[in-house]
This record gives sequence, C-alpha cells and structure tokens, in this order.
Amino acid sequence: MKYQNILEEEIKNKVAQNYFDKFDCTKILGKIDFAVKMKRKSSNLLSLEDFAGFNAEYLLWAEAKQKSTDIVAMLTQLVLTIGKARTFDEIMPPPFLGCYDNEKIAFVPYSEIQHIFYQNDFNWKITPSDHETREFKQVYAQINKILNNDTPWETYIFDFERDEKDLKRFIRDNFIVGKSETTKLQIDKNNFIIIYGKWLQTVKPTISINWDIAKRNGIIDGDFYLADLLSSENSSIKENLYVVLKKTQYEANKHIDDMGLFTSSAVTFKDGQKAHNQFWARYERPPRAEYWNYIIDRHDLLVPQDVRERKGSFFTPQVWVEKSQEYLANTFGENWQDEYYIWDCAAGTGNLLAGLTNKYNIWASTLDKADVDIMHDRIANGANLLHDHVFQFDFLNDEFTKLPQGLQDIINDPKKQRKLVVYINPPYAEAGTGLGRGFKTKVALEHATHDYNKKIGNASNELFAQFFARIKDKFPYSMLAEFSTLKILQAPNFSKFREFFCAEFLKGFVVPAKTFDNVKGEFPIGFMIWNLSEKKIFEKEELAVFDSKGNSIGTKTFHAYSKKNAYINDWLRKFHDKKDYPIGILHNNKNDFQHNGQVRITTDDIKDHTTPITVNNLIEMCIYFAVRKSIKHIWLVNQDQFLFPNKNWEKDLEFQNDCFAYALFDNKIQSKYGVNHWIPFSEQEVNARDKFESHVLLSFLNGKVVPNGYATLFEQLEKKEYVKREFSPAATAVFDAGRELWKYYHEIAGQARNDREGLYNVNASLYDIREYFQERNDKGKMNNTSTDAQYTELIGILRKELNALAQKIEPKVYEYGFLIN
Repeated sequence: MKYQNILEEEIKNKVAQNYFDKFDCTKILGKIDFAVKMKRKSSNLLSLEDFAGFNAEYLLWAEAKQKSTDIVAMLTQLVLTIGKARTFDEIMPPPFLGCYDNEKIAFVPYSEIQHIFYQNDFNWKITPSDHETREFKQVYAQINKILNNDTPWETYIFDFERDEKDLKRFIRDNFIVGKSETTKLQIDKNNFIIIYGKWLQTVKPTISINWDIAKRNGIIDGDFYLADLLSSENSSIKENLYVVLKKTQYEANKHIDDMGLFTSSAVTFKDGQKAHNQFWARYERPPRAEYWNYIIDRHDLLVPQDVRERKGSFFTPQVWVEKSQEYLANTFGENWQDEYYIWDCAAGTGNLLAGLTNKYNIWASTLDKADVDIMHDRIANGANLLHDHVFQFDFLNDEFTKLPQGLQDIINDPKKQRKLVVYINPPYAEAGTGLGRGFKTKVALEHATHDYNKKIGNASNELFAQFFARIKDKFPYSMLAEFSTLKILQAPNFSKFREFFCAEFLKGFVVPAKTFDNVKGEFPIGFMIWNLSEKKIFEKEELAVFDSKGNSIGTKTFHAYSKKNAYINDWLRKFHDKKDYPIGILHNNKNDFQHNGQVRITTDDIKDHTTPITVNNLIEMCIYFAVRKSIKHIWLVNQDQFLFPNKNWEKDLEFQNDCFAYALFDNKIQSKYGVNHWIPFSEQEVNARDKFESHVLLSFLNGKVVPNGYATLFEQLEKKEYVKREFSPAATAVFDAGRELWKYYHEIAGQARNDREGLYNVNASLYDIREYFQERNDKGKMNNTSTDAQYTELIGILRKELNALAQKIEPKVYEYGFLIN
C-alpha cells in the first residue's frame, strides 16, 4: 500500500502533492474532504460570477479515508455530504466526484450522479457517515446500481502504486479548465441545472407570455430555457424542441389549430431582449454536441425548487412516522393494518409507509413518475409494498376512475370506505412562502379543487387544505390521518374550512416543524386522526407534545379562532389618540405569536400597522406591548392568538405599572429620529452632563402628566401638584438596573466625547446606549456583544431583572384573557 500507517490528513497532503501539484487543493469547501480547482491567474479584478462562486473552476470533489474502504460507501458519504449542504446551489459542480483511501482512488462523472440530489421526499439532514440510516442505504443502492448497470457509465479506479502512470495521464487529460479565453463559462452536463436557476431569476420575468396558459398547453419555462441553451447566435440549433429561439423572439411549436394541426406562436420580450442578451453574454452557447441529447433527455430536472416543494410533501422523519403509526394502532386497535385499508395519496417515494406490514391493504400514489419508479425499485429490493398498488395519480386533478380497480371498489362502497384510512403528509405550499404575489391565486385556482374555494374560503390558498377538502368531499365515511400545520385547528382564516370539514377529532400530537426536511420557522406540525363520518366542528382539543428527539414534554390545548372572536388589536383601537402630541409609535401587526417580532416601540413612523403613543394612551400602549413581548415566542405557541381582554385589568394598577416599566426598558426608541421622550430618570440621577431635551416621561412617572387629563400635554407640564406612580419590587429592580446603566453611559461617553467627537448624546435612549457600547459591524448591524466588561455586566443585570418582571406579568396575561390556556 502506498500510504500505509499514516493519518488521513497526511494522505490528503500527499495525494495533493503527488498528483494534483498543478492545481489548488487548499480550499476548504464545507465538509467535503478534498477539493481540487484551477489555480487563479494573478488579477485584482473579480467578476460578479466570482462572488457567486461560479468561476471557482472546481474539477473534483472527493471523499477521503485513512484505511481501505468500499468505493460505493465512500461515494455515498460524499453524495450525502454535498446534498446536506446543497453545495451545488452556491458553487458550480465539478466534472468529477471521487473518493480515495490509502491504496486507491476513483473518479465518477458528476452528471451521472446529480439526479440523486433532486429526488423528492428525501431526508438530507441525516449524518452522512452513519452507514445504518435508511437514507445511506438508499443512496448506496442507487450508486451501486449505476456502477453495475448493463451499460455502465465510465468509472475510473486507479491503484496508487500499480496504476500511477495511468492515474497521472488521466488527470493530465481530463482535469482541464472548462472556460474559454473570453471568460465565457462553458455549459455542460454538470452545470446546466445551476444555470437554469439563474435563468429563472433573470430571463424568465422578461418573456412576454402568460405562464398559466402555456402550462395548460404543455409548455413550461424549461422549454424556453432549452431553446436558449441549444442555440447559436440567438437561433436554436435543434428544430424538434417545443420552443425554439429565432433571433429576437421565441416560437412555440406545440400549438394545435382548429384543424388539429401543429402551428407556431411568436413570443417576444418585455424589455427588448436586454436582460436575455446580458445573461447569455456570460455563457458559451451551445454546449458541446456530445451533451445535447443528455440535456434534452434530462429536461425533467428543469423544475424550480418551489414547484418541487409543491409537488412533493416534506420528508417525514422516521421518528414521526413511527410515532404516527403508534397513534394509529392506539386509535384503531393493534390489528388495524389487517382491518383497515391504507392509502397515501401524496406518497412521494413512500417514506410514510415504511414500517407497515400488510402490503395487500396498502396503496400509494404520487404526482411524479420518477417517484413511482423509485418505489417500484424499492419493491424490487424488498420493500413491503405491492407493485400494482403503487401508481401515478394527480390527487387534486385526476378523476377517480383512473384509480386501480381494487381501490375504486373501496372508495365506491360506503361500508368499505368506513375502513379506509387516508394516511398522508401533503405538500404545504401557500401564499406566504416567498413564491411571489401571484402564487396565492395560483394555489387557489390551478387545481380542479378550486371548486371548493367558496366552501373553505381563504384556506383554499393552501394545498394541504385542498387535499383535505377533496378527501372530505369524496370519501365522507373514511378516516383521515394527516400531518399538517395547526392552521387547520387554530387559524382565524380557516374558520370557514372548519365548518366545511366538520369531522370528529380522535387523537393527535404536535412536534417542532424544524424536524422536517426543508422546513424553516418556529411553529408546530401536528399529526391528527379524524373520523370524517361524524360531524363535529372543531373548537378545542388537547394534543400530546413531543420535542425534536421524540421525548414527551406534556400536552397543550389548542383552540379554534374565528372572526367571531374579539382580538387584542380590536381592543387597541379603543385607545387610538390622533389629537394629542405623539411621544412614540407602537408598531403592531396581526394578533398571533408569529407576528410578535414586528411589535415594537420606536420614534419613527413607517405608516404601516402603527399607533401613535400619547400621554392619554401611554399605559394602554405599554400594556399591549408588554402582553405581547413578555412571553417568549416558542414553536408551540406560534398560532396562539392574543384576544380582547376582560375588564379586570382596569382595576389592577400594579399590573398596569409593571407593563409600563417593562415597555420603558425594552423599546427601540432612537433619538436620531426625533426628540427622545422616553428617559425615565432626571439629569441628577444619572449625572448627565447637560439638560435633557424632554422630561415628559419623568413628569408622567411623578404624576405631573395625567392620562386623559383636562389639558394638553404641554399645558399639563405647567401643573404644580402631582402624585407619583408606585411600582412593585420587581418593577423597581428594573428601574434600579436601568439607572446604573444610564449613569455608566454618561460617565464613559461623557469623558470620551473629546476622543469620540459627536458620539456622546445627553438625550441617549436605551437603544442609543446599546449602540454606543456594542457598536456596529461592517454591514451596519449592531453587534451582539461589547468589549466593555462593565457595560456587559450592567446590561446583563438589566436583562435579568426585565426577565423576572416578564415572568410576573405572564400569569396576569392569562388571568385577564389576553391569552387562553
């Protein structure tokens, strides 16, 4: 063995030195063990593509091992590493993937592996080095099948000692930069998908076409991309494409006239082809002729990520698959798989069905033919499903007469239908996922289920609601066992859906959404079992709660909210004051926890969901703020709604003052946007070096300014008699901590004003003080910490006391009905 008894890092160094000395092997690319790229020529100029990582000219990404290891296993770990980080989204993939150990090295063309990265319903969050996971075994089988195909693609395996000359010759002949001297990037099998993603953002919006109508005629944006890609001097070189490029316009060939004959339609550019020409000036077209057929054959990969997420469900982690099946057994009995039929009508690659035992009672359908092929391949390798029970079916659009006869017999017989469990984790596409303003309408209208729009209202904007509506409508005697967000239970805009759905809740649990692949955000996903034959509108239910590791952490009652409820923003409107002088601005948004991040008190008015704060509504504005901010937003309460309270808060002066104190020390008031009226101390208390510009808040604290008083703010300031506000020990501790922080600022910033001219601000707010000590980074964002140890201690004490005050406020939030348990 060439590299015996040495560490892995030393093997990497020796391989780089002995075989790739003419290349740059120093780059650390995420968790990829070994990366080879071209050495950059000396230049001080970087192009736009350089910053995006698309001129990196990587030639090889490889897995490295210290000891002799199975080649397929090494490649599998590499693929899982790349897929987990989605490295190919940021960096142009290399021509080769590879792997090596202490005795051999292997190369495989990236183009033959890349389809694995685009499969639906796959959990990329697993540890790549764990050979026992279902995902590792799945990718291992896929790579092994490719390697051992009857017509295998070329795999190059070299023994470091025996094949040294051949290895060096292979590297010399194949590791050649793919870019021409004109700096145009060559397009090949490896990067045409990545470039398509850029094309979607840059060129597609400038094409003058109704994409919905085009789609109904069988033409997608990928057809226009192929027309561009397979062209020379802006003219398509292949005429048998659905769309071709003709200099300054496209021609769509897939059009049938009244006589049933194919004709063509011209499609122009909205901007006179400016963006199109600028985009393609970066790339060499067409690709080499040897790639043409491959690119056309794999046009199925030309699907945007948002469409992929809409077509397939989020991957269901195995821990929740097992937990859901445990709940099904507890609900329907331990023999439920023999007594009930099971249909996953959004099966993806069948992940949710893993662990079920009676294959004769299981049916699986999915939108994508590729997913059906994967399931059939799994069956051939021992998966517990029947080949003929796995089929392609568009649940939201296809007629049920297309179903296999055995499944038709079940859904058409009310008695058998009562024994049908529709077991599903549907897609969660919705208007608010950043897919553009038009996407809300598309979700609601592009499927046959748009007939339900009037029946389920705004819920029709969500695909999973469309699935459930059709299941309820077409299989009204069945059972539904489903994963979904808790909008189905809680969201006010789902109230009409709940009236239509009207089913009996049997059992369920909730888990953090982030445990699902491709899901971001702090919110719960629930598994819920429903009896559709029993009519019962959901009002409230208790569900079990599990943490991200599957540990039980208790239960929570979830309430249904509707337009019939009165919410906290309805309460807030009672106190709008547009007459008196504003001393601050309350930014409020929707009534649920997930929008609490947008609730803040500032000096600047952005004219969007804002309420002026005056002395007449100061206490109520601070109550609103403290009620919404004192309880931490965690995933479990994401959809909980803040409500119109009962009147008991009006007599609780201690609660009012606690909320007032909380708001004083948790706001974002900045003096640069106007006079700072939110200084809760006198100049003497904090040793200020000059007079404050405003004493409104101090006067309010001392009773000199009275809410809803007989005079205006400035007239009230002339009063001579007043009664001070009394604060609880918890609120007083917050004032004491704040006072020490203000004193330290005026001491340090005041002394430094000659050295840091202009930075001392006698009218500094709490936000200004934080900005002074923590400063901002090169991107303009305030740093999280400060180098000043004394400041760090003081701000830490203030935060500790503020948290203690928040805990004191929390029980009152529930007692007064702002939230319900």
